[in-house]
Amino acid sequence: MFIRQERSIKEFMQFYPVVAWLIIIHLFLWFIIHFLQLPLGQQLFQWGIGHNLYIHQGEYWRLLTAIFLHSGMPHTLFNSFSLVLFGPALEQMLGRMKFIIAYLGAGLIGNIATYALNPTAFYAHIGASGAIFGLFGLYMYMVMLRKDLIDETNAQIVVVITIIALLMTFLRTHINIYAHIFGFLGGLILAPIVLKRAKPFSIWRNRRRHMHGGSIKFDPKRWQKRRLSQQTKKNLFWLILGILIIFGLIGKLL
Repeated sequence: MFIRQERSIKEFMQFYPVVAWLIIIHLFLWFIIHFLQLPLGQQLFQWGIGHNLYIHQGEYWRLLTAIFLHSGMPHTLFNSFSLVLFGPALEQMLGRMKFIIAYLGAGLIGNIATYALNPTAFYAHIGASGAIFGLFGLYMYMVMLRKDLIDETNAQIVVVITIIALLMTFLRTHINIYAHIFGFLGGLILAPIVLKRAKPFSIWRNRRRHMHGGSIKFDPKRWQKRRLSQQTKKNLFWLILGILIIFGLIGKLL
């Protein structure tokens, strides 16, 4: 589920258009707000951040727009990388519309909890972390109650990464704890609804949908490619874990 087998960026965008466009939006907003520092970008930033005072005054759109804004390059890259890693399988399993509902729904739940439980009038928050923790919630629901949708190896990866992500929520500074925790809970709440008719992830399903010329071209070595050794899976797990830790440390230092 978490092994990227797409042969190009174009193929990734064809298979997972919602995830791809979310990442494009992240990068575009970072580019015009933080890199170019355009006046329009600064206006968008001020208009879209989740500011408790303005939300209290009726600017409720900030509960949604804050999901797409980030504080800088490390923040943008870390959340975009997490989306690349954990989003594609869910987009295929749920379908585009249900994935959007689950992703934005979890993010909204996290941001509403932030507004409701943080009494500081001038508290402001941004980032897609609550929505991404919602994806963790969906995966954890599979691990606990929909084992037909996830294999044992990927379930182990999900459990360990989720535990580490939740622990990092309390160990790192400048983290919106409410968004992380309630985004995760939002994913758990939405999971039985959006996963009702879900099917297990399959890379072959993507290729059948985007085959050229109306025929499927079989790779004679396709079965060898699918039989990953147990050691390879273990190495994959440590690679994912190491990358997440490195990005987390970069975000803390910069």
